[in-house]
Amino acid sequence: MSDDDSAGPREDDTIPVTVRAGDYETTLRVERGTQLRDALLDAGFDVYGPVSRVANCGGRGLCGTCGVRFEGGTAPEPTHWHDRAAAAAGYPRLSCQIPVEAPLTVRVPEKVMWGQLLPGGPAQE
Repeated sequence: MSDDDSAGPREDDTIPVTVRAGDYETTLRVERGTQLRDALLDAGFDVYGPVSRVANCGGRGLCGTCGVRFEGGTAPEPTHWHDRAAAAAGYPRLSCQIPVEAPLTVRVPEKVMWGQLLPGGPAQE
């Protein structure tokens, strides 16, 4: 095995995903084909509200709770039935149904639960 081989992807094998949550912004390097939901969760972003964090469909595209909005014209082509519903109703697209194949800029919307605004940014220690 050469020094150039590694267990993980090299930076030039990854795709930039700029993530905005509230006033926070960062750019992740994501391996091609990774579901956006998984990349966001791995980076500490809370794509769910407090209830759906526990009670969600696990990325099957059924519960509608892991929504994100795309910015800067980076939205991938719609492929899931939920994409058509989101476009018609103006609500976020499901991050669990978006494989990262090209550079993206996404906003993790703040969640509202019983009138209380909840942050969607990365967990703070």
